Amino acid sequence: MQEHGQSRVLAYPDVPEPLPVVCYDNHTHLEIEDGEEGLTVAEHLDLAARANIGGAITVGGDVPSSRWCVHAAEQDARLLAAVAIHPNEAPRYAADGRAALDAAIDEIDAMAAHPRVRAIGETGLDYFRTPDVADQRAQHHSFERHIALAKSHGLAMQIHDRDAHDDVIATLRAQGAPDVTVFHCFSGDADMARIAADEGWYLSFAGTVTFKNAAGLREALAVTPRERILVETDAPFLTPVPFRGRPNAPYLVPLTVRFMAEQLGADLAEFTADVAANTLRAYGPFDGIGVVTA
Repeated sequence: MQEHGQSRVLAYPDVPEPLPVVCYDNHTHLEIEDGEEGLTVAEHLDLAARANIGGAITVGGDVPSSRWCVHAAEQDARLLAAVAIHPNEAPRYAADGRAALDAAIDEIDAMAAHPRVRAIGETGLDYFRTPDVADQRAQHHSFERHIALAKSHGLAMQIHDRDAHDDVIATLRAQGAPDVTVFHCFSGDADMARIAADEGWYLSFAGTVTFKNAAGLREALAVTPRERILVETDAPFLTPVPFRGRPNAPYLVPLTVRFMAEQLGADLAEFTADVAANTLRAYGPFDGIGVVTA
């Protein structure tokens, strides 16, 4: 790992043992780390290749970060992009009027036509950080428009759902969910996982599934059909055990994959191959992947 400052380097965990089969990080935020204070995109993806993580989807949350994601995916074939107005950003755009929010979503619509954009996300509802009812109305309007965008472009949709499970499900059912619907950083219980399985939705598990207080997530994992499981980092957040509290990165995906395979009593290579196949089925192929043999 190249040094940009000794304290920052020490904060990152070592690269874990590579997975036996190539896998992918289907949700990360590389723009947060890009630059002098963090790893560059190339550094992230080079480290990921050492862990047999062949690619990542970098995810936007507003117009500028979505533009950044598209540009980054243009520059490195190991990267794909997702674009959206995050539910917590929707009220901020709407503070200047509903037309301002719609104008921002129109910009997302234009970006979604780019061939390196493979998902609309992250979108959804968040009642934890947005308890105000008026702000929640802006979230609902934005969510519904993003659902329509995903369907019109034939793209996957990545959902942010925090303290809003029932309303997210109700909205998806009322509007008609996109063919590929992914619950990013799934935070529901086993009952919700069963609903998702019945609907044909994907559940993406982050490092949170490794946390000691996440028994409910592990129960949800246990009832999720293998063909609906994805993995993510949500980097630089939600670093898995035993490095919780330190910066996260796509190269740490193996920690979560190994944990999930052990929880399920699954063969690691077979489980990894299944998750990788799910990722490619949901988002399409990556190009220019460099992997290691382990």
